Amino acid sequence: MSHPHPELNPPPPLADGALRIVALGGLGEVGRNMAVLEYDGRLLVIDCGVLFPEDHQPGVDLILPDFEYIKDRLADIDAIVLTHGHEDHIGAVPYLLRLRRDIPLVGSQLTLAFVEAKLKEHRIQPLTLVVKEGQVEQLGAFECEFVAVNHSIPDALAVAVRTGAGTVLHTGDFKMDQLPLDGRITDLRAFARLGEQGVDLFMVDSTNAEVPGFVAQERGIGPVLDTVFADSTKRIIVASFASHVHRVQQVLDAAHAHGRRVALVGRSMVRNMAIASELGYLKVPDGVLVDIKKIDDLPDDEIVLMCTGSQGEPMAALSRMANNDHRVSVGFGDTVILASSLIPGNENAVFRIINGLTRLGARVVHSGNAKVHVSGHASAGELLYCYNILKPRNVMPVHGEVRHLVANAALAVQTGVPADRVVLAEDGVVVDLVDGRASVVGAVPCGYVYVDGSSVGEITEVELKDRRILGDEGFISIFAVVSSADGKVLAGPQIHARGFAEQDAVFEDILPDLTRALEEASATGATDVHQLQQVMRRVVGRWVSNRLRRRPMIIPVVVEA
Repeated sequence: MSHPHPELNPPPPLADGALRIVALGGLGEVGRNMAVLEYDGRLLVIDCGVLFPEDHQPGVDLILPDFEYIKDRLADIDAIVLTHGHEDHIGAVPYLLRLRRDIPLVGSQLTLAFVEAKLKEHRIQPLTLVVKEGQVEQLGAFECEFVAVNHSIPDALAVAVRTGAGTVLHTGDFKMDQLPLDGRITDLRAFARLGEQGVDLFMVDSTNAEVPGFVAQERGIGPVLDTVFADSTKRIIVASFASHVHRVQQVLDAAHAHGRRVALVGRSMVRNMAIASELGYLKVPDGVLVDIKKIDDLPDDEIVLMCTGSQGEPMAALSRMANNDHRVSVGFGDTVILASSLIPGNENAVFRIINGLTRLGARVVHSGNAKVHVSGHASAGELLYCYNILKPRNVMPVHGEVRHLVANAALAVQTGVPADRVVLAEDGVVVDLVDGRASVVGAVPCGYVYVDGSSVGEITEVELKDRRILGDEGFISIFAVVSSADGKVLAGPQIHARGFAEQDAVFEDILPDLTRALEEASATGATDVHQLQQVMRRVVGRWVSNRLRRRPMIIPVVVEA
């Protein structure tokens, strides 16, 4: 997959004194967020996340940004700025550091702690710089000021990047909860000050731009959880993102109030909450946490399991519970709470889990039937406030599918930003800020890079198409032995099929035609094994298409004797 705008040419050389912005992920999708800023021959990377695969990408574990654009310029990177600790913003950092291990990582305390734990698994010791809101750092050619923003994870930051070409404000993911659990609000005073100084390009979160009004407060979740806990007579299982510290805190508090013990399930959940607790972001009531190995010794009405898998990930704890493939067996009367919203593309996987859990007798509480989750992204009302406070000269919506980006652009225009100063870009599209005006100047190839087991970037769309064919249409193998002297078929042809309702005997009708086609091809000079294999592929493929209405993968094998 290359960039989505084949009509755009490669960008020209960057003009002196100009700033270039290239998104390598996150524009046109919810995930793998990564932006590269270039000024005076130097690069600054903002975020480096992963995208999780959908049903049409079978066997894929993760999808990375395409590093090809910067692969030959790794020495020019001054730093990687990380806005917060969610996987779609930090998950690809190990893969970029494999290419150059000493790129400095800059972020808040919790964000860097999550990244360092991840890098330890890759045996990488990073160079890090911990920053706080209000702090200003000169990162090579870029002066960066960090601004507190509220999100569904503590310690999130926006970053204002100052260069000779102007100031860029990148929000990262944010919302404007005025009564957050940790008391840390989005710093609109800093936004106003930056607006007074002049924001030349506002790169702003678009995920909820289609949603009118304001996001509900996180505090509203606590009473709902309390009610669900009060109504539950057996075990309670809560699924959430492994980094959602606030939600885990609310579950711990509800469990403590109702005399229950909490066991964390899932490696990433255990690791992240240990880090959050150690750094003081998670307050664990005395005696509430218990090891998963000890839950069998406790009555069902004293147990809460906090696990991963709220997005239907097939190998996560909740999916395995729904499939009866986990040490925890979900049974009649248990309560399962999905404490997260649906990420676009995950709907079918989540509904499968809800159905599976319901079939096992559980009561499933989710955002569709109870207020057990609020979004971490600003809705339209909050975005309008930001535009009016900042009065940016140019706007570039980021973080979202195309419909989100377009909705965000419309909001900017409503607040008075000229339409020709609102830049709609997708992954790989190159935007230059020159003399105070942002505009599209070209595009670079920017495809999906698939992680499949230990392989990175080796799986292509061709292999994925083969996997889809195997899954949807089945597989046919054909074997024949042909005389190298006269082209006669000495053995076979034999046909074996997998993934077909019909038995192999159904293919007996085609065997005489297949033998005749092979011998005719040999008689007319087709002595090359590859040519004979293509003959078999065409004959069987045409027959299967006409007779069985299928287009399977066909693997022909011809052996000369």
